[in-house]
Amino acid sequence: MPALESTNLRRLLAQHGLTIAEVARRADVDRRTVLAMLNDSGKPHPKTIYRLAEALGVSVDEFYVEPSQLLYRQFDQETNPLVAEVVETHSGLFDGWTAADFDELHSRFGSGGALTHDGVVATAEEMNLHRSLHDKLAVLLESSHKDLTRKMIELLYDQATATGQGLSVLKITPGEED
Repeated sequence: MPALESTNLRRLLAQHGLTIAEVARRADVDRRTVLAMLNDSGKPHPKTIYRLAEALGVSVDEFYVEPSQLLYRQFDQETNPLVAEVVETHSGLFDGWTAADFDELHSRFGSGGALTHDGVVATAEEMNLHRSLHDKLAVLLESSHKDLTRKMIELLYDQATATGQGLSVLKITPGEED
């Protein structure tokens, strides 16, 4: 059974209409390296995967997608056709997005079915906010404030899960900020 890396490299080459020589040149890797990867001759070096991903304009994760996931991806894209239109008209909203981010967006639902135009925009903005918060949290966890950050997260998590009400406990209503 071929490794995921070789299977997905074949898929990506076909998807982008590139030859082995073209992708090798773009990725600044030896053509033989690409051939070896396609022939499952050993495990590719992480640096090679990174260079190929950069050359193909995809995230590294794209080389490790199970083929069965691709069917879900196609179904979700067909279920939310407005996503492509919103991406085209609001391109800045999607700066830095990976294939996994788009997969998540395509898998979302609006009231009664597929997302509306406004629903796609609102969901993308929410996902960007979450990504920004995750980035800030990662910085805090690597800073001199890591112990305090961990304690606060644990406290909030315990509070949210102990009540049986989920995260609704953490909502502050106007006038109760004090």
